[in-house]
Amino acid sequence: MADDYERRMDLSDFRREYSSRGLHRDALKADPVAQFAEWFGHATELQVPEPNAMVLATVDARGMPYQRTVLLKYFDAAGFVFFTNFDSRKSRHIAANPLVSALFPWITLERQVIVQGHAEKISTAESLRYFTTRPRESQIGAWVSNQSEVITSRKFLLQKLAEIRTKFSHGAIPLPSFWGGYRIVPQSIEFWQGGPARLHDRFLYQLSNAAWHIDRLAP
Repeated sequence: MADDYERRMDLSDFRREYSSRGLHRDALKADPVAQFAEWFGHATELQVPEPNAMVLATVDARGMPYQRTVLLKYFDAAGFVFFTNFDSRKSRHIAANPLVSALFPWITLERQVIVQGHAEKISTAESLRYFTTRPRESQIGAWVSNQSEVITSRKFLLQKLAEIRTKFSHGAIPLPSFWGGYRIVPQSIEFWQGGPARLHDRFLYQLSNAAWHIDRLAP
């Protein structure tokens, strides 16, 4: 037991004091998507690496949560849209339980945003509109991977990539029937701003009776 303790990596000194930038109730917009757009704009202007990267959490049939990083591709008043293989682990989870959470960790800005709601498939037409904007190699990649399935080796993937490139060597690449988008329709959105002495500012927007209500949360 003592040896195990001695080998333990102590991370207690991995801490930093957050700034006193603060977040005030009177500075918040009434609509959380508008507030998200403002913060996303700041993250983009200040060159946060991949500001659209979000940690998506789903739950399997046993109640076991899973997380992975996906890319937000667009958002509007209706919600937050990402794309994936419909046979992937995340898609299977969503089919059984559409409740999800997404976290945007803008650490360099001492900010994070948490979106909770339900995920629903967007229309095939909407998925197609996005698919046609992807680089050709990304379009091919959507055809190659049976996402989340066990494979024998990377060589298998490369062989399949070569096959798909040959198959679609001429003309437009069609939208795979097993690939498309989900929209996270938010029920709550939390904005977190780091503060000194760990007294962070947290504001939670919750949707009730078609209106957004804002509460300050203890850090």
